[in-house]
Amino acid sequence: MNKVSANAVEAVADIPDGASLAVGGFGLSGVPEVLIRALYKQGASGLEVISNNCGVDGRGLGVLLAAGRIGRVTGSYVGENKEFARQYLSGELEVELVPQGTLAERLRAGGAGVPAFYTPAGVGTQVARGGLPWRYAADGSVAVASPAKETRDFHGRRHVLEHGITTDYALVRAWRGDRHGNLVFRKAAANFNPLAAMAGRVTVAEVEELVEPGELSPDEVHLPGIFVQRVVELDPAEAADRQIERRTVRA
Repeated sequence: MNKVSANAVEAVADIPDGASLAVGGFGLSGVPEVLIRALYKQGASGLEVISNNCGVDGRGLGVLLAAGRIGRVTGSYVGENKEFARQYLSGELEVELVPQGTLAERLRAGGAGVPAFYTPAGVGTQVARGGLPWRYAADGSVAVASPAKETRDFHGRRHVLEHGITTDYALVRAWRGDRHGNLVFRKAAANFNPLAAMAGRVTVAEVEELVEPGELSPDEVHLPGIFVQRVVELDPAEAADRQIERRTVRA
């Protein structure tokens, strides 16, 4: 029941080349920075990443992206990373863009054992019709395009079929956690982290504060330990390292 790893390097040591990863975070909020840096040092490549966004230049998943370690990304927002755009447009990176709510539900469904579901999001667009460029060729032509998806009417409204997502591993960040893997997420960090954790077959959580079993009230647990296989305790400096994506102050 004690799921605590000695350090982040140990926790990600067995992630192989070509593994699929669900990664928590939204922008730079709740991103498992320590686990990502440990994976960068570990050297795994050809990774298939499912995450809301792919970090920014030099932070978050942008670290792995800049090193050429990511081969495919499934996400919903990619506007803050110039290297991401360069790799995608040059044909180095395959990208599946998904409506944000659909991506959240695909991760949740996969974690809950639901293979597929219908949603009205994307009906009447290329999301349903297919033809979105997943990968470009070197000459700028479309090398791989998204397929058409099944649609069906429910109560007089058209819906598109989407599939649940499960991954080999998941990397998430939590505010508090115990040795059994029960996690609490703080404020904006409760974004894609619980959903990513549910989708991973092996979920690794970095926690800012590690407590003993029983210290967390069942009422405050956001994600039960059944979804978490490894826990990494951050040191004070790592826990305090939070990047602000856009700082706005009064004039």
